[in-house]
Amino acid sequence: MSSLRSTMSNDHSKSTFDEHRWVIHIRKTLEEELEEDGGEFAVSIFSVPKLLMASDPDSYVPQQVAIGPYHYWRPELYEMQRYKLAAAKRFQKHLQSCNLDTLIDQLTKLEQRVRSCYHKFLDFNGETLVWMMAVDASFLLEFLQVYAMQEGAKVQRVSSSMSHLVDYAGKKSAHNAILRDIVMLENQIPLFVLRKMLEFKFSSLESADEMLSMMFIGLFKEISPFKMMEEYPNIQVSESVHLLDFLYDVIVPKLEQQPDTIEGEVQEEEEEQKHENEEKSSDYSSHVKQFFSEIWKLLSKLNKGPVKLIKKVILSKPLKVFVQLPWKIVSNVPGLKLLKQPVEYFFFSQESASSRSFKSLMNKLPSVEEITIPSVTELLNCGVRFAATTGSVSNINFDGKTRTFYLPRIGLDVNSGVFLRNLVAYEASVASGTLVITRYTELMNGIVDSEEDARVLREKGIIVNHLKSDEEVAKLWNGMSKSLRVSRVRELDKVIEDVNKYYNCRLKVKVVKFMKSYVFSSWQFLTFLAAICLLLLMALQAFCSVYTCSRLFRSALNSTD
Repeated sequence: MSSLRSTMSNDHSKSTFDEHRWVIHIRKTLEEELEEDGGEFAVSIFSVPKLLMASDPDSYVPQQVAIGPYHYWRPELYEMQRYKLAAAKRFQKHLQSCNLDTLIDQLTKLEQRVRSCYHKFLDFNGETLVWMMAVDASFLLEFLQVYAMQEGAKVQRVSSSMSHLVDYAGKKSAHNAILRDIVMLENQIPLFVLRKMLEFKFSSLESADEMLSMMFIGLFKEISPFKMMEEYPNIQVSESVHLLDFLYDVIVPKLEQQPDTIEGEVQEEEEEQKHENEEKSSDYSSHVKQFFSEIWKLLSKLNKGPVKLIKKVILSKPLKVFVQLPWKIVSNVPGLKLLKQPVEYFFFSQESASSRSFKSLMNKLPSVEEITIPSVTELLNCGVRFAATTGSVSNINFDGKTRTFYLPRIGLDVNSGVFLRNLVAYEASVASGTLVITRYTELMNGIVDSEEDARVLREKGIIVNHLKSDEEVAKLWNGMSKSLRVSRVRELDKVIEDVNKYYNCRLKVKVVKFMKSYVFSSWQFLTFLAAICLLLLMALQAFCSVYTCSRLFRSALNSTD
């Protein structure tokens, strides 16, 4: 027991922090003011939400190198420190207008601005933070020089001390591991730190921004799945907050801010739904009348045998009154109530039904696991064609006339999953904006259910597969279903609605759904059919008890002979 107490006291003493140092740090933080031209800075480097982190930790936690304070002290990553220091030494040699001490003094003035960019509280002193930024930024800039070379910039070749980490063709495993690490949300450093360091290197902020832009675009071409974009938007480096934010803006250009919350749209749709409900009863009545009118036109051409008797019944006054009743009343008559849903399913406008189902789906919070849309093979069996477009998610479209589903060409490799997941995490963490990438991944998750779906998209040129198999592609999309909040993306949701509307209007789909809903899954409908069959058999038995059925059948057979 005494040993246990001593162990507990030792653990407690180790976990106790320096209160005096903490008070000094807090007082200094509160007394210091941000630079006048800096103002208040929004948090831009977040911790990955726990729900996403639990789904696939390796996609959010760096495995090779730590950039920034979140994972800096992890022992398995600290061995990269010697490469970072070597990069910092080489960066110092290329400084033209100052020495390293001057650069550190300038970064020290940005300390509070740097702290404000991080979501977590950084519990270490300012000097540690500044040197960490300088060393990590030096390493990151040297690594990104490879992509500036690909863009045509004239920079020095990468030192041999990093040659086993950096590969111009991007083939080495260490190179790919660093690529994945530097685009992770928790592995970002503020972009103004990179700009400040390059400004001292090139003695011009314009030259620094030009160099950063070439580096980032070259990196985007290497790691982004959307490699087939015809042209890239003109993203100003000064408007981005970090590397991942720049890459996100290339894929999803900043448009007019749309409200992320759905209350306003839900309110409008609730009013439309209310108005639609008011007209629903009259619509039903008109549909029923139209249906019986078409049948009457066909029967009116015949006036023989049983048809004559049927017409007499139909023209009787009681039935006229019954038909003129609104569908809402007719459908509640005992016996006919069971047929209400099947009749509505087949004879009422499928377009309005799909629109109502879409609106009801949008009014309630939909499942963030997978959106409601048929798979690739199901759509293909219903006549839908798939075609690749050269662009990003903004080029997704469905042409109802040609039945063509246009999807952006996307290349998938070992880096794609990590990049897409961190884009989703960043998109979910920012304060405003619609979840465009999240909605796109949900769309792909919805239409790719199996290896066969992935194979079809690969053969159509939509997926350029650099993974081991089509099964790996299906696992990649199906593993990216986690989302934190629901957001409408009007363009994508309109495409989803159009696809569902076309699919649900196919006769084959309607028959299958009808059989599942009202035959195989409805004991009431089956009971109703059984009762009808029983009544028919009883009527036949009563008829045969009065008339000799065998004699009638024999005479009918003889007449045919």
